[in-house]
Amino acid sequence: MGELVNLRRIRKRRSKDEAERTAAANRSAFGIRKDERRRNELERAAVRRTIDAHRLEGPRDDDD
Repeated sequence: MGELVNLRRIRKRRSKDEAERTAAANRSAFGIRKDERRRNELERAAVRRTIDAHRLEGPRDDDD
């Protein structure tokens, strides 16, 4: 005779697994943590300041 299976538990486990896969896909598609985003902004600003400080001419205007 076969093993007894609780179908409710299987449905719940399947639902949780699907939710975790969706969450993982959303994390990779949309998100980085707030502290990582802030650190990236600070690094870009520092690079921009360094590049501007080493220019031979004055700062460029991108309006032309």
